Amino acid sequence: MMREIILDTETTGLDPATGHRIVELGAVELLNHLPTGRSFHAYINPERDMPREAEAVHGLSAAFLSDKPVFAAIVSDFLAFIGDATLIIHNASFDMAFLNAELAFLGLPALPPERVVDTLHLARQKHPGAANSLDALCRRYGIDNSKRSKHGALLDSELLAEVYLELIGGRQTALILEASRVKRTTTVIAGPIDLQRPAPLPARLTEDERQAHAAFVALLGDSALWRQGRA
Repeated sequence: MMREIILDTETTGLDPATGHRIVELGAVELLNHLPTGRSFHAYINPERDMPREAEAVHGLSAAFLSDKPVFAAIVSDFLAFIGDATLIIHNASFDMAFLNAELAFLGLPALPPERVVDTLHLARQKHPGAANSLDALCRRYGIDNSKRSKHGALLDSELLAEVYLELIGGRQTALILEASRVKRTTTVIAGPIDLQRPAPLPARLTEDERQAHAAFVALLGDSALWRQGRA
C-alpha cells in the first residue's frame, strides 16, 4: 500500500536563513492516491514578530499566534504523522528549506529531498508556459477554491491533494488504483480443456414422448420453419 502526505506550510517570510519561521503546518494523508480523512494541523508560535507582508498573505497575526505551541512542542506529533511516507508539496524547495531549518534548530535529522514530489515541477512539465500556481491549477481542473480567500496550510493541502490527482492522470486514476486493491483469485488450468463428456448422459424422454413429438412435427408439413431450421 502506497502512503503519501500532502503538505503545506505558512511562514513569517521567505527565507529561514534570515530568521523567518514556520507559523502553520497542514498535512493530509493519501493511501493509493486516495484521501483517508486523516490530517495534521498546527498553528505555531514563531517567537518573533509578524511582518505585515506575510500577515497579508495568510492572515495570521503575532497576537493570534502568541499562545500557540512552539515548533519543538509539535514536532514529535508531526514526524509521527508523516512517518516515512512520500511528501507531496507545491514548490517544495520553499517548504523543505523551512522544515529542515526548524529541525536543525532542534538538532534533528533533515528530511531528505529524495522523498519529496514537487507538484510545481509536475505542473510545469504537464503545462509548460502556463500559470501553475495552486489557484491557477484549481481553475484549470475545475476544483472549487472559493474558500481560499487567504493562504492556509490545511486548506491548501486539501486543494493540492485534488490537484495532485489530476496531475498524475485524473480522477479515473484513483478509481483504477482503488479497484486494484480488491484481491482476486484466478484458477490456472494447465493444458487444453476437453469440454466433451466421457460418456453421454442417458436420454430422459420416454418412448411415448418421443413418438408424440414425431407425430406433432409431421403435422407441421414440409414448409414449417422448424424443418428449415433443422436442415
